[in-house]
Amino acid sequence: MSIKNQSKLNRLLSIAPDGVVLTSSWLLAQGYSLQLQARYKKSQWFESFGRGALVRNGDTVDYLGGIQALQTQLNLSVHPAAKTALVLQGKSHYLEFSTQKAQLFSAKSEVLPAWFKKRDWEVKLESSISSFLPVDLGMVEYQHTSFSIKISSPARAIMECLYLAPNEQPLLEVYELMEGLNNIRPITAQKLLESCSSVKVKRLFLYMADKAGHDWLTYVNQDNVDLGKGKRQIVSDGVYIPKYQITVPKELETHK
Repeated sequence: MSIKNQSKLNRLLSIAPDGVVLTSSWLLAQGYSLQLQARYKKSQWFESFGRGALVRNGDTVDYLGGIQALQTQLNLSVHPAAKTALVLQGKSHYLEFSTQKAQLFSAKSEVLPAWFKKRDWEVKLESSISSFLPVDLGMVEYQHTSFSIKISSPARAIMECLYLAPNEQPLLEVYELMEGLNNIRPITAQKLLESCSSVKVKRLFLYMADKAGHDWLTYVNQDNVDLGKGKRQIVSDGVYIPKYQITVPKELETHK
């Protein structure tokens, strides 16, 4: 290998964190031709990770290492969301959830690459596509081994749970998660509520925060939140809550 190519390899090894996927398109943009990528694989510095992706030879990569590549190399909004984001931040007692499956959210216009979708990540990935919240609002940095990724803040994560409810996420479970979130920043909640396009999510979020007795809710200006008009039947045969004009499960309203 020439001195120039050795220098490029050393640079790549220095900038690529352990446990992260490297996409061929990103490598091309950094000046690493397909021929050079093939040479690195032949020399066993890197190995294929599916079509259009590489990893360091012998490296262990989990789904978060794949997410890091999607976010930083392909500029996609896909991120750990809902209950998964709460588990990662220690805001959920459903710890068994983190070893079984992971909930992801991404924008409607995005297509995940085949190497990510077809990979056996040893956890079940459940991906939801929605634009009910702006892609960059209410996100936080999460440090994972040698790299960081963007995940949903607790306030956004609860809204994502509510977006999935009641069909894919039990409302009583979401409320139990909401009960523990007594440190949400009012300004974050305000921005999310004002930017959210789902009336269902906004009404349930305010109802649950109110029922949980969170002090931060008193600093949220609900007059600036568009809650739509008319009643919303979240579930059939439930209890009607006049203040928020929603029908919720009986076991949720009577939960102490």
